[in-house]
Amino acid sequence: MPIRSLTLAALLACVLPSFAHEYKVGELTIDHPWSRELPPNAPAGAAYFTLHNQGAEADRLIAASSPRAQKSELHTHLQQDGMMKMVQIPGVDIPTHGEVVFQPGGNHVMLFGLSQPLKAGEQFPLTLEFEKAGKVDVQVKVESADDHAMPMQHDAHGSH
Repeated sequence: MPIRSLTLAALLACVLPSFAHEYKVGELTIDHPWSRELPPNAPAGAAYFTLHNQGAEADRLIAASSPRAQKSELHTHLQQDGMMKMVQIPGVDIPTHGEVVFQPGGNHVMLFGLSQPLKAGEQFPLTLEFEKAGKVDVQVKVESADDHAMPMQHDAHGSH
């Protein structure tokens, strides 16, 4: 192999993992964990991602935690009395060979009592705990609010 090809291969081996933003635990894949940049005085934030279950058995996300927050909770939005309301939930089922999207206006991880503001371009650790697969540590990328002006825009990140 020519030296030029070896150099390119070595460069790609170093650079490509930095673009990868998915994590695996058991038969579950956590794709593109992200959060939205917040104003400096915001007391709470949220984390989003997509869960894929390639296994023959369903699983359930039962908890989340981060050193960046005093408390983390699983939440969703429900229609109640004609209004959308955010509520805490005990867990989120991930069906066999299924997918669950955590996004604004839907399922998400609430992060209360942030130790410091969430700034675009940084990352912070988040631990997800599953009933069967156990715990997995992920890095949440903080993205500009402009990157997610519409809740469905997150679908464009599916290829990350």
